[in-house]
Amino acid sequence: MKATQTLHELGQSLWLDNITRGLLTSGTLQRYIHDFSVTGLTSNPTIFDHAIRNSSDYDDAIRKKTKEGKTGEALFFELAIDDLRAAADLFRPTYDLTNGVDGWVSLEVSPQLATDTAGSLAAAKSLHALAERPNLFIKIPGTKEGVPAIEEAIFSGVPINVTLLFSRDQYVAAAEAYLRGIERRIAAGLNPDVRSVASLFVSRWDVAIAEKAPAELRNQLGVAIARQTYASYRTLLDAPRWQRIFNAGARAQRLLFASTGTKDPKASDTLYVEALAAPFTINTIPEATLKALADHGTIPAPLPTHVDDEFSRFTKAGIDIAALGSRLQTEGAAAFVKSWKDLIDCIGTKSKALKAA
Repeated sequence: MKATQTLHELGQSLWLDNITRGLLTSGTLQRYIHDFSVTGLTSNPTIFDHAIRNSSDYDDAIRKKTKEGKTGEALFFELAIDDLRAAADLFRPTYDLTNGVDGWVSLEVSPQLATDTAGSLAAAKSLHALAERPNLFIKIPGTKEGVPAIEEAIFSGVPINVTLLFSRDQYVAAAEAYLRGIERRIAAGLNPDVRSVASLFVSRWDVAIAEKAPAELRNQLGVAIARQTYASYRTLLDAPRWQRIFNAGARAQRLLFASTGTKDPKASDTLYVEALAAPFTINTIPEATLKALADHGTIPAPLPTHVDDEFSRFTKAGIDIAALGSRLQTEGAAAFVKSWKDLIDCIGTKSKALKAA
């Protein structure tokens, strides 16, 4: 049995961390669904920038939409939603079969809204309505300003993928925002079945300390953070407040492990996926890692639901975990803004070139 199927049998969803028009039109995504047990996907500005910049697959659509007067962000979102609708339709049988637990795709609000609560909420509502697919998450970053937008979006009935979470504390803040939104729906007599996932970024921890950590600690901090966060996730699900909303008809916000491609060329190419096997979670996995996992991955015992302190050894090495988690979120938000600007510039350049041709 392939390791991808083993994870599926364990109860962990594998979502592809990529989307391109070529993946959709070539039948490759459908093959991943059939052969590698892929049950969803995520997107972000960097993914779309690479997809549009490095292929001609979008040229006809850009030419057509430019003639219709579309430019900039509006043009991008139409391109992205076209792709994500097609992907959502491929995953719709999984969504229906699992009663909405699985089979999702994700679209991010503009990263420039990361510190704009009202703007994030308005964009989330607008994009979800525009997409017209029930199995599409809107991604809102779990920044200080994003947390209230997450609560309000959930209360409004918009399914949310909370992105840019790097620590247990950031995860707990996002989980509590989801919980408050659902509790408010119950109090208002609204259907509490609004889905959400919380995306914890893993590998960037190890990239951040690669030059500082001693050899024996290399490529271990990200997994330690994930283990700690998973233990808190399982504890939260057993807490009385969560049990009450489940009893009222709500479903759990699922924990998602993101950024799980190995960045260190000296480490195993399936390092993070193998280390983070856990039931009732999701792993978003780059294409290269997905293929490596199917080819030669092995799945050990699943993550424990309780962990002892794993961080004293990092503290002794001079690593401030709390400060680093905050820094990573800030840097991650800034990196997505840069990718967003690059993406919009790319679309503008392509539009001009195609118009001139």
